[in-house]
Amino acid sequence: MIVNRVGDFGLAIAIFSIFLVFKTIDFCAVFSLVPYFVAHKVYFLGYYVNSIALIGLLLFIGAMGKSAQLILHTWLPDAMEGPTPVSALIHAATMVTAGVFLLIRNSFFLNFLL
Repeated sequence: MIVNRVGDFGLAIAIFSIFLVFKTIDFCAVFSLVPYFVAHKVYFLGYYVNSIALIGLLLFIGAMGKSAQLILHTWLPDAMEGPTPVSALIHAATMVTAGVFLLIRNSFFLNFLL
């Protein structure tokens, strides 16, 4: 439960960061404005960091929590210990798919990280 909340927190901070930088969370508007904000810096945790890189990293943390990737995978084996393993598998598969969809949908931010 706590590990999934880390992913949720990263996703929420990413959405707040998108709104802070672009003043909207509309996909069409944000994706059309991203190339103009490549050099934009924002003050985060005592450092000035690239806003697009920060948003991409926070979205990746959100996807890691949802998709049970890397460090945030510990909730997945615990989900299998429920009273109905089939429902736990379906729930876990839905959550994993949600994280992958999040990365694919917001891949425009990740393209500017390289």
